[in-house]
Amino acid sequence: MTGDRLLRYAVVAAAFLLVGACIGLAVAPFPAAPVSEGGADRDTLFQVSTIDALLQGTYDGSMTFDELARHGDFGIGCGDRLDGELIGVDGEWYLIRVDGRAYPVDGDATTPFAAATFFDSDMTVAIDEPMNLAALESRVQAELPSKNLFYAIRVDGTFPHLVTRSVPAQEKPYPRLADVTANQTVFTLENVTGTAVGFWTPDLAEGINVPGYHLHFITDDRTAGGHVLDMILAEGTVQVDTTMNFTMALPSGGDFLTVDLSGDLSEDLEQVE
Repeated sequence: MTGDRLLRYAVVAAAFLLVGACIGLAVAPFPAAPVSEGGADRDTLFQVSTIDALLQGTYDGSMTFDELARHGDFGIGCGDRLDGELIGVDGEWYLIRVDGRAYPVDGDATTPFAAATFFDSDMTVAIDEPMNLAALESRVQAELPSKNLFYAIRVDGTFPHLVTRSVPAQEKPYPRLADVTANQTVFTLENVTGTAVGFWTPDLAEGINVPGYHLHFITDDRTAGGHVLDMILAEGTVQVDTTMNFTMALPSGGDFLTVDLSGDLSEDLEQVE
């Protein structure tokens, strides 16, 4: 009798242990991709419209800056009707307009083209000798683990010489972007500290975004900047965030619905960049 009772106790105890283990497994969290406070995937590059659409004059804004900021704290783009060069850094968003000054964006204003992500550095490249833009780009590209991924690029440092541009708001009928930038306003900044932000895009995204580098700049005091045309970086750091995922929001109306996106616009893009 005592032996049977002990056997029953052992079986019941084992059952409780098994049930407890199953419950523990059920409630234990599984590893997940990093997400922002708003629930967005932090390793996603989010984009509004395509570069080929912008090249052909689809300048009407299709997404508010408040909505764009839900998808990232870092990015570049342009304003409605092409009014200014957009830059987002540390969760702050600015438009550098044709006067070369940086203006905080209005949340209900819109953008026709932009790219954003939540910046989390995966790699840092220290720059301890002066480099021009071409040398800097080659230095960073040599460190990229693959030519088939998207990378968010952040350059912080001291710039003895930096050349940027911006363009004014356009009126309909909108000209092609190559015609607009043929009359762009160019700014030369000397001995400034600041941040260049942007993306390195793989060739597989040709027509969707700018293959290779696309950088915008803003000074540390957040007063000036623009689309980067050339630079000399005296010293600083380059941080790289690998973005494994890509999401695009296409405009639901306007000129985008009828623009012809079947052609090769690489020559237009080369002229613009």
